[in-house]
Amino acid sequence: MGRGMDFKAVLFDFDGVLVDTEWAIYQAWRRTFEAHGHELPLAVYTRCIGSDFATWSPKTHLEDLTGLAFDWHDLDTRRQQEIMDELGEAGPMAGVEEMLRIIAARGLPMAVVSSSSHRWVDGWLEKLGLAGHFETTVCRGDAPRIKPAPDLFVEAARRLAAEPGGCLVIEDSHNGLLAARAAGMRVWIVPNRVTEGLDFTSADAIFYSLRDCAMQLSG
Repeated sequence: MGRGMDFKAVLFDFDGVLVDTEWAIYQAWRRTFEAHGHELPLAVYTRCIGSDFATWSPKTHLEDLTGLAFDWHDLDTRRQQEIMDELGEAGPMAGVEEMLRIIAARGLPMAVVSSSSHRWVDGWLEKLGLAGHFETTVCRGDAPRIKPAPDLFVEAARRLAAEPGGCLVIEDSHNGLLAARAAGMRVWIVPNRVTEGLDFTSADAIFYSLRDCAMQLSG
């Protein structure tokens, strides 16, 4: 790789980077709000993208708006089913397989680093036949804190025996960007239709798709 491209490992976020899950999740939340007479603007919802509800919670927000307490177990179950129905047979995001081939050809280790659960992330990776590309997946519970804290990325670098400064992170969220930066890693942002309006000016680069990232790596 050329100057500034001497990466030793590549760490991928999952939701919105490898699979377009975030739009379906947002739409399900939007419908929940509308069913109770309120809107959920994208600019508000994106506070929790890449992290969890400790950062900002749509549940708390809806309860504050309505003055009601909800049976979240029931609502969560129905919302999760809506999400899976909408995703259906979703495949990898455009450019994923090309990007993975290029990185593998360079002999660089790869990991998935996500604030989501292993059940969610590993399940999708197996379903899509992508699991074999990654040396490890680091998810909620594998480190003391999730994004925007750096812990998950630091743990991934440890598992890959890579110095943080030699890691390239592929992210789509502001919380992910903050986490990778705090870990001392370089960050390429690939926004999606949920996160495209966020401020990514502190990223090392911004690309329209993983295909563009792949072209940059192969150039």
